[in-house]
Amino acid sequence: MNQIEIGRLLRAGTSGFVAGCRVSQVQAPYLGALVRAPLEDGSQIYGMVSDIHIDDDGVVRQLVTAETVSLSVIEDNRLNRNVPLEISVLSVGYAENGKIFHLLPPRPPLSLDLIYLCGPEEVCAFTSAGRFGYFRHILRAVDLPISELLASHLRQADRAQRACGNPGWADAAARELITLLRDDYTTLMTLLSAMSDALPENYQELFNG
Repeated sequence: MNQIEIGRLLRAGTSGFVAGCRVSQVQAPYLGALVRAPLEDGSQIYGMVSDIHIDDDGVVRQLVTAETVSLSVIEDNRLNRNVPLEISVLSVGYAENGKIFHLLPPRPPLSLDLIYLCGPEEVCAFTSAGRFGYFRHILRAVDLPISELLASHLRQADRAQRACGNPGWADAAARELITLLRDDYTTLMTLLSAMSDALPENYQELFNG
């Protein structure tokens, strides 16, 4: 399995969790990325990065009010100090005994558990399991920017699926979302607009139709 650590768990519930890491690690996680939290029994909890939040502190407040800030001071602040950064993750499924379920996990991960970024093969395995059941967890998260989150995820998953030899995955995913949102015209139009920007040009006709 992919072993790119993005942080350790700060707090969690069955519907989602928050991981903390240093600002210097921010190149690893990104909006819509699929991540996993291994449990002691060998099962895996899968989640999608829904927000990346960088808190301020006393030193940063002083620096932003200075007339000039040298590059060396900025680099020192980012690399040598523990600038607080939180990654919010929406739970979208779990794996148990080698089988993937697009259901909420039976229990959340524990404090200080490591969180890993999923590689292309893991993304392919998770997004290909079942019939896009994990979409319902995203669509019900009304407090999140659903359209941007889904568009970002589909773009990244499409790239992984193409690498795995499944070029038609994004087309099927888009059609499933259109079906799920057929009674919510406003959300559907916003989502199609976001996806038309995020996905390759060959999907433009579908999303604009």
